Amino acid sequence: MKAMVFAAGLGTRLRPLTDNCPKALVAIAGKPMLEHVILRLKAAGFDHIIINIHHFGQQIIDFLRLHENFGLRIDISDEREELLDTGGGIRKAACFLDDNEPFLVHNVDIVSDLDLRLFYEAHIRSGALASLLAGERKTSRYLLFDGTQRLCGWENRKTGEVKSPYPDFQPGHYTAYAFGGIHVLSPRVFQWMNKWEGKFSIIDFYLSIAAQTEIRAYCPSRLQWMDVGKPETLAAAEKIMDSRYAKNR
Repeated sequence: MKAMVFAAGLGTRLRPLTDNCPKALVAIAGKPMLEHVILRLKAAGFDHIIINIHHFGQQIIDFLRLHENFGLRIDISDEREELLDTGGGIRKAACFLDDNEPFLVHNVDIVSDLDLRLFYEAHIRSGALASLLAGERKTSRYLLFDGTQRLCGWENRKTGEVKSPYPDFQPGHYTAYAFGGIHVLSPRVFQWMNKWEGKFSIIDFYLSIAAQTEIRAYCPSRLQWMDVGKPETLAAAEKIMDSRYAKNR
């Protein structure tokens, strides 16, 4: 099974921790974020991982070499010349991902107790082009889904901006979920990306095709998850890891 880890971000919200190292190597509970994600993917059965790099990218390469790729096949998608955002990053990594196998995408700064294997298998059963981890969490930006959990729009409640492929879209008629930073995609997604080039957001891409194909929410119950975006969130992330450890003992 294949997975891609987004590790190319600048980590500006984590400064000063990221002034001299990539966000992916900032430690939580004594281990770099990237190590936590790789080990979770490995435990779930993923044996081929693609990692994109940009900010202090060589440090990530050296870290993986030091740990002998954690016994996995790991390939690097190098974005050091140009940071391509989430959609562009996936498209650049197509040479590793575009075959007959669905693949999971995981932001390096997401901490959760999600069962990654169950998520992957649920996506396969759904037949959707993409399945997005989503749930109820206070944020300013929400994905909007209909009664069948199909993506229909996006709303920024702070600015009032709304995006949708549907004319006369009314956000209040839909269920609002926060995006969890983990998704599973069918390799068919690359056929839809033919006209997209360079840097682009995967969410903008999903919204552009949502009326033509199935982009669905995956909403497990009693899920703990958060993105480690600021230094003060590191302690809260450790609590999730502690509860995950207790659950799996």
